[in-house]
Amino acid sequence: MTPALDTEPIDPTAITCRELVVLVTDYLEGALSESDRRLFEAHLDHCDGCHLHFEQMRKTIATLGRLRDDDLPADARDRFLAAFRGWSRESRAPSR
Repeated sequence: MTPALDTEPIDPTAITCRELVVLVTDYLEGALSESDRRLFEAHLDHCDGCHLHFEQMRKTIATLGRLRDDDLPADARDRFLAAFRGWSRESRAPSR
């Protein structure tokens, strides 16, 4: 008889910090498979830096989710959007 998945030990180093950062949004949206969710949570329990990053992301999303369109001046919104577009392009560029 194979032990139940939820009782098997999980290696918290099975995913890297970088991989966890990529998975944060999927985790918060409930889009991870059961096995990926368990790996994600095991890593969070093991890594203080990732736990801090996760909490910051969770709080940021919760705060920004309460903003209305008119809470942010149009020029500030445009600057933020431009900055995020640039950041997104840079993060997808191949490393040299």
